[in-house]
Amino acid sequence: MVESKLLVEMYTDGACSGNPGAGGYGTILRFKDSTGKYHEKELTAGYRLTTNNRMELLAVIVGLEALKKPCKVKITSDSKYFIDAFEQKWIDSWQKNNWKTAAKKPVKNVDLWQRLLNAMKPHDIDLVWVKGHNGHEFNERCDELAVNSSKSNNLLDDVIN
Repeated sequence: MVESKLLVEMYTDGACSGNPGAGGYGTILRFKDSTGKYHEKELTAGYRLTTNNRMELLAVIVGLEALKKPCKVKITSDSKYFIDAFEQKWIDSWQKNNWKTAAKKPVKNVDLWQRLLNAMKPHDIDLVWVKGHNGHEFNERCDELAVNSSKSNNLLDDVIN
């Protein structure tokens, strides 16, 4: 018998005070066990100087990298930057054009896009966009995690490109 992949719900958000500025990400991983009980894990960190887009991407990356085996992952995000890169097939064009935009300019955050693609490989991914700050329970919690981390005393360094 072939074991089916575990369904993991992932919720993500990034925040930045100033852009660039101090920022953070928040990620929630949820799954239901065989008894119907939900398990949740929250992941968050803050950065001294970063951008909102980098935090949106890092929220997804960290969540995927935390998974210990291939899963079905339903990623819910309020980031059009992240969602549209896949739904509008920008990511395919960027890769074909050696990480250049249609305007022949270098794609921003290539380091994170490449890390994201690598983190996605073992999983079956489904993307869902939600409007931010609109009362979605898990999106609101991720925003709270991201904002709180961006204001913490132990901020990390990011490499903005």
